[in-house]
Amino acid sequence: MTAGEKADAAECPRRGRPRVRRTIAGTSECRCYKPCCREEEGQGVSLQPDEIELLRLIDLEGLEQEEAAERMGVSRKTAWRDLHEARRKLVDALINGKGINMAGCTKAAEGRCPKCPRSIDE
Repeated sequence: MTAGEKADAAECPRRGRPRVRRTIAGTSECRCYKPCCREEEGQGVSLQPDEIELLRLIDLEGLEQEEAAERMGVSRKTAWRDLHEARRKLVDALINGKGINMAGCTKAAEGRCPKCPRSIDE
């Protein structure tokens, strides 16, 4: 599947089983990062709150995937899939110099994020 097809798939309603409600502990004030040497509009990856939580639990706190999945209230397979998707997005951003946006950026939604051009222009 190409990047364009993935973007199209992300905009379409989900097929298959409905997403299980996940338990996510706390959120961070800073929710977006972008390289200072590149200013290309529209370039970036977007991480979902559940992907960020999995990265925190597994890569930062050092939990096993089963433990992290249990804390979030999802299956181990769901945690594995979401973790690998989050890591793929991060590597894409780092290698290709893309910004990293985290869904649920409260400052951008309020128009206060100094890193998001749309909040400054409004």
